[in-house]
Amino acid sequence: MIALVVSSQAQGQKKAKLITVTGTVKDTTLFPVAGALIVVDGQETGEITGNQGNFRVKIRPDAATVGAYTVNLGSALTLFEGQSEITFVLDGTEALKNFKPESADDDMDIQIGYGTVKKKNLTTHVGYIDGQDNANSSYTNIYDMIRGKVPGVQVTGNKITIRGVSSINLSSDPLLVVDGIVVNSIDNISPRQVKSITVLKGSDSAIYGSRGANGVIMITLLGSER
Repeated sequence: MIALVVSSQAQGQKKAKLITVTGTVKDTTLFPVAGALIVVDGQETGEITGNQGNFRVKIRPDAATVGAYTVNLGSALTLFEGQSEITFVLDGTEALKNFKPESADDDMDIQIGYGTVKKKNLTTHVGYIDGQDNANSSYTNIYDMIRGKVPGVQVTGNKITIRGVSSINLSSDPLLVVDGIVVNSIDNISPRQVKSITVLKGSDSAIYGSRGANGVIMITLLGSER
């Protein structure tokens, strides 16, 4: 009987671990806001609203706050009291003033050409894309995966240009490095193969000498030992 009670309690606790919360993010005209970042207790969840402003996220029952964050339309914050549906209306104010989302992967190692560094310890701007983020699962090619993700990186078709670099070469193409090996093309890489993408420029790309004058796109594939 005791074992049965303990088992029942354990199952109940297991079921209560995460709560699925759905909702929408709208502006003051009630138009859906796409691309809003959903945050829980000040930490980004990796969930971004779709074209209809909808989101779906699983959070702990002991979470205190849920918020929606955008760069241009402001942000909003609400207390979490176990509700399964939340609607955010962004009016341009900064309810999360000075808010900078903390990533759950701040302790992950990021490859920066001459070694690795913890994401939270980066002192220069290194663009980073987590290939395993659920938001990247819908992309059909690697160029769509990179487009719009890293400030200063422009993707037009299959051409990548890193703004803010001065080329001493005739080409404006960045150096492409896959699992530590310089390649001529990344056309055949599927987003599903990608573990991470790091974008280097300026002093960060100096490790590659003149070859890195246009910046460096470093791609690490799943299963890579490098």
